[in-house]
Amino acid sequence: MPKYVIERTLAGAGSLSAEELQAISQKSVETLDAMAGRAQWIQSYVTDDKLYCVYIADDAAAIAEHAANGGFPCDSAKPVRTIIDPTTAEVGS
Repeated sequence: MPKYVIERTLAGAGSLSAEELQAISQKSVETLDAMAGRAQWIQSYVTDDKLYCVYIADDAAAIAEHAANGGFPCDSAKPVRTIIDPTTAEVGS
């Protein structure tokens, strides 16, 4: 399945309590469970006013369905083309 980075605007996200983040997470997991494996949540990064989420999914339509059914914002869902890290800078092996 392709990997996606999803941008979600959520005012005050960085100030949400642990309980609020847990409730959001539970709703996401419940919504994903109902999708029969067509999308899977890997992790999310919480900033002041946005969430950046990493998912694997059949396609962008599955990401949009998850957002709609869960009541989550979805500003964009971009497919990951490749992953780089510090080891990418290394020459030869």
